[in-house]
Amino acid sequence: MQEQERARRPGGRSARVRAAVHQAVTGLIAERGYGNFTVGDVAARAGVADTSVYRRWGNLEALLTDVAITWLTTTSPIPDTGSLDTDLRTYAANVARDVSGPDGLAVLRLVIALSTAGDAGVQARDAFLAERGRQLQVMLDRARTRGEHPPEGLDILDHLLAPMYVRILFGTGPLTPAYVNSLVTRLLTPERIP
Repeated sequence: MQEQERARRPGGRSARVRAAVHQAVTGLIAERGYGNFTVGDVAARAGVADTSVYRRWGNLEALLTDVAITWLTTTSPIPDTGSLDTDLRTYAANVARDVSGPDGLAVLRLVIALSTAGDAGVQARDAFLAERGRQLQVMLDRARTRGEHPPEGLDILDHLLAPMYVRILFGTGPLTPAYVNSLVTRLLTPERIP
């Protein structure tokens, strides 16, 4: 029984530490911006020792990469509704909700900032974009298997994700359901240039 308890406890504590550290990072990015906090600041906000952060992530860039990738993989799930039109509308609504949420803007700013943070930052940005591309490809491959003719992944980035990201990053307007649906409609319009 004690052996079983010991086996469970580290995983539970580890998950709690990871969640607290991730939340501390997104909070600090939202408040201070990228480059304006240290591992010590993250640890203090998360209520853990600096050594815990260094032991798990090694450095701040690795931690920030983990935060961005984790956020991406746990938000905006890829729907499987049986049709590309409905999949894209559901996906777009999920992305709009997630990037408009409390951590969305912070994570988008983080990914942009990482792009200018040397090789480690560029690798983090590339990992984020590769994961987003992988997610989209799953949806597009399923559509092809059903005999549908989906757009390319880059078209989804250009015509669906980019406009939403720009609106959030620059505060140029809300991501209303009507706006998000209009993006999907334009993406799927047959007049689309191949």
